[in-house]
Amino acid sequence: MARPSSDLAAFREIFSKAKNIAIITGAGVSAESGVPTFRGAGGYWRKWEAQELASPEAFARNPSRVWEFYHYRREVMLTKDPNPAHLAIAECEERLSKQGRKVTVITQNIDELHHRAGSKNILEIHGSLFKTRCMTCGHEAANYKSPICAALEGKGAPDPDTRDAEIPVQNLPRCEQTGCHGLLRPAVVWFGETLDADILTRAEKVLDSCDLCLVVGTSSVVYPAAMFAPQVAVRGVPVAEFNMENTPATMRFKFHFHGPCGTTLPPALARHETEQE
Repeated sequence: MARPSSDLAAFREIFSKAKNIAIITGAGVSAESGVPTFRGAGGYWRKWEAQELASPEAFARNPSRVWEFYHYRREVMLTKDPNPAHLAIAECEERLSKQGRKVTVITQNIDELHHRAGSKNILEIHGSLFKTRCMTCGHEAANYKSPICAALEGKGAPDPDTRDAEIPVQNLPRCEQTGCHGLLRPAVVWFGETLDADILTRAEKVLDSCDLCLVVGTSSVVYPAAMFAPQVAVRGVPVAEFNMENTPATMRFKFHFHGPCGTTLPPALARHETEQE
């Protein structure tokens, strides 16, 4: 296999002609906004790794601890801002839409930084930190309350010596649908759960029809998202990877741009000289 190219001018030439661009994003994009990734070294909250907390079994066993973890992550996110990579993607989508060209973001991130940057066309395949789902009635709703419930105020500190708050289940976030009052959970896809079939179908449709694909800040190891870009590459469509390191999929791609996405992405997506105003 040929090594991927890092020729920005060659990428820009293809970009200038693309009508339907898919941009797959992962934790690396948000890391540059100071968002903890819970991957790799230091990926612990207290003494647990994320996968020990982000599962239906963990929530059934200890909903208070799991809500402390997600409360902490929500509160952290409210202090973070989109970085130049998020902003470049949003600006590109808006600019190209005026030329009848489409940009779709398919993100594994649950932090909504793409929304806050101004992206409109987003598929959140792993859900959102700022949505809840009722365990009883199934109702999903956006929720930006800080704290999400009175009992979680000041809780969720990540320090390994912090004791569990052991909040009684009736004091955890509860459904506000008339007559329900069921226990809420974060509307995110946990380890061992399947992705939303409707969102997955929409993502597949985008990937089947795109004529250029960017993979930005994703390790290409979490399935099924890890297969998205290689599937596109097999179709002969150019794929450009923007990442701090090579990934298991790098050799399948036409381009690889090494470095922080906030540095590499803006010049790649900036207005091309052939674009009409």
